[in-house]
Amino acid sequence: MLAGLRRTYEGRPLLESDLSSDPIAQFTTWFQDALDAGLPEPNAMILATASAGGRPSARTVLLKGYDERGFVFYTNYESRKGRDLAENPRASLLFPWHPVRRQVRVEGIVTRISHEESAHYFASRPYGSRIGAWASRQSAVVRSREDLDARYEELAARWPEDPPVPDFWGGYRVDPIEVEFWQGQLDRMHDRLRYRRTRPGWVLERLAP
Repeated sequence: MLAGLRRTYEGRPLLESDLSSDPIAQFTTWFQDALDAGLPEPNAMILATASAGGRPSARTVLLKGYDERGFVFYTNYESRKGRDLAENPRASLLFPWHPVRRQVRVEGIVTRISHEESAHYFASRPYGSRIGAWASRQSAVVRSREDLDARYEELAARWPEDPPVPDFWGGYRVDPIEVEFWQGQLDRMHDRLRYRRTRPGWVLERLAP
C-alpha cells in the first residue's frame, strides 16, 4: 500500500532568475504566497535539534517572528529542545507547505533572544497560554493529567489577571547559514535552490533533486 502512495507535482519551474538575491526577502514572498493560498498554520515549522552526543529530535513549533537576523520561536528553556540547544546550539527548520508543492529548509546557529523581547511577546499571548507556560514543565514526566490540571488551576488562582514571564521560558533565534527553497516538479525532477552564507555574502546554488 505505501509503495503506491505518491502524487504528481506539476508547476512552473523555479529558476534562479525568479529569486531575490536575499533569502529573507525570498522567504517573505513565499510566506505571503502560503498565506494567500489559505494554508492552515503556514508559520508551523519542524524544528530539528541534536544533543551533544548527536541524538536527534524533531517537533513542530510556530514561527513567531523573523527578520534579517533570523527566525524566532519560543519555548521552555528546560524542555528537550532547550536542553539540546544548550549543548549544541545548531538547528534545522522545515516549512512543509505541501498544498502549494513547496518547502523551505533553514539551517543555522541558535541563540536566545533578550529577556525584554521574550517578555514583550509573552505579554501578547492569551491569558490561558501564559498560565500554561507556567504550569507545564515541558518534556518532564508528569504523574497524571489531573496533576497537570491541578497545577494550572493553582497558578490561575495565583495570577488571576497578569502572570509574569517565567525565567525558564523565552525565545530563540535561528541565524541562517543555509536557506533552501524547494519546488515540486514532474518525475521527481524537483527544483532545489539553496542560499549559502559566505564571507562576501549569500551564494545561490542549484542542488540535484
